[in-house]
Amino acid sequence: MRIARFSHQDVIRYGIVDGREIVELVGDPMYAGYETTGERIPLADITLLAPVIPRSKIVCVGKNYHDHAAEMGGEAPVEPLLFLKPNTAVIGPNDAIVRPTQSERTDFEGELAVVIGKIAKNVPVERALDYVFGYTIGNDVTARDLQKSDGQWSRAKGFDTFCPLGPAIETEFDAASARLTTRLNGEVKQEAPLSDMIHSVADIIAYASAAFTLLPGDVLLTGTPAGVGPFQAGDEIEVEITGLGILRSTARNA
Repeated sequence: MRIARFSHQDVIRYGIVDGREIVELVGDPMYAGYETTGERIPLADITLLAPVIPRSKIVCVGKNYHDHAAEMGGEAPVEPLLFLKPNTAVIGPNDAIVRPTQSERTDFEGELAVVIGKIAKNVPVERALDYVFGYTIGNDVTARDLQKSDGQWSRAKGFDTFCPLGPAIETEFDAASARLTTRLNGEVKQEAPLSDMIHSVADIIAYASAAFTLLPGDVLLTGTPAGVGPFQAGDEIEVEITGLGILRSTARNA
């Protein structure tokens, strides 16, 4: 099932994507279930929004592909390398990533995003996927020069607009058979199977929930493969994952 958050006639709504239409839901299905209003709206008449605004946090994993760890220097961490993005970084499909004046280099990082569906604390690996509401696509935008100069990643990863998410949440998804592709102005820059992740989705949920409680609507970004690179104002970035669609973003200067 593909769940979208969208705007129609200046009202934010939720719905189930059905072909070229969207079936409107009574409310956020994470809390209100899948009751429909009976209204069907053409996709051409709606504006897709970020499929979720995390209630508290976006938990990210660094260097979760061996090839990306190598291109960034050094070995991949033995345990998941966690950092956080604020929920104010989230934007939706086709929204503009704003390159801040403080940075001279902003990079794209296409990633699988996991949406948590219920409160998770000290979750064992074997039950971790029971806490997943669904999957979408993310872009862990990074001010690379600030990441290096700051010595830690909060500012470099946390600017407003630095977490595009979308286009929708897929509740049934097989990460083992999916591939991620990132294109910059149509040119492929990243391409890898999700099975190349060092730490699986279940591993990440278990590890993160042992440190802090994950709340419904929180998002996990699971790491990026090799090929990350800079983008400029006017560029278009597409992150595609098999079965999840394409997340498109444009870029502009602040």
